[in-house]
Amino acid sequence: MLGNRTNEQWISQYATSHQHPVNRACHTLGIPTILLSVLLFLASIFFHPLWPYALGLFLAGWISQFIGHAVEGKPPEFLQDWRFLFVGVRWWWAKIHGKA
Repeated sequence: MLGNRTNEQWISQYATSHQHPVNRACHTLGIPTILLSVLLFLASIFFHPLWPYALGLFLAGWISQFIGHAVEGKPPEFLQDWRFLFVGVRWWWAKIHGKA
């Protein structure tokens, strides 16, 4: 699945289209928002009233990231390679640990 690239190479390539501070901030907030929404969607299987919150967070997270890319002037990496949908989470994790 990694396509003969290391985790660091994926994150490095991802980081090249996330240089603008506004884009980085949008992703730093948007990625965990999307992750939280996925957890809420799963929880809504048992607690049905949660699904509107999950949907709202999901949309807010994605809108935030697309705003960041509009400011950056570069399209999201996942439009060229779907695997970048998962690299974003790894980039976020590295960023909050001071490694990206």
